[in-house]
Amino acid sequence: MPTNDPVALYNLPIDQLVACPECDLLMRRAAVRHGQVAECPRCGYELFRLRHAVVRPGLALVLTALLLYFPANFLPIMRLSLLGRSSSDTIWSGVLGLFQTGMQGIAVLVFLCSMAVPLLKLLCQLVVLTSMATGRGRALGMLLYRAYHHLREWGMLEVYLLGILVAMIKLRDMAELSIGVGLGCFIALLLVQVWLELVMSPQQVWQALAGDADARG
Repeated sequence: MPTNDPVALYNLPIDQLVACPECDLLMRRAAVRHGQVAECPRCGYELFRLRHAVVRPGLALVLTALLLYFPANFLPIMRLSLLGRSSSDTIWSGVLGLFQTGMQGIAVLVFLCSMAVPLLKLLCQLVVLTSMATGRGRALGMLLYRAYHHLREWGMLEVYLLGILVAMIKLRDMAELSIGVGLGCFIALLLVQVWLELVMSPQQVWQALAGDADARG
């Protein structure tokens, strides 16, 4: 467990200090071995976990997410039948529909949050994991990992999924609805990205990009 003795902390270099993201407690960075977890002594927040394997599972999940990305966005999410007419809706067709009906601003926002930003996040993670695996291009990896953390604020797949589910619930009494393959791929993409977040421990990634071979996993 990290130490937070004020007297001991005063003489430590800044690279040996860490602040808890939850309660802002400043403490000495703990030396953690594979499989161990460093927690904040005040609030119990998980500060750092050194996993046995990061690169291989991470690359597998990123490639899986990239494979799911295109069917999730371009295959039908649902099929709507009303008064003898049927239509299939995809995320991309929803963006085009908003743009063509005069809501260009909303269309651009939906495109960025549901399509562009998630793809950029995956590409950043792919480059970062490749840099960790090969030990090359670490400066680029650091730059893209910083960009990834800024992009996280704009990737809102879970919000878009919630909107889809609400729309389906409201429309089911008005028309006949059937779920498309795209919705299954979209849910799978969201779950894979959550799993990827758990696999890629931020502190471990930063240490690996800084040249620490033990942090690569």
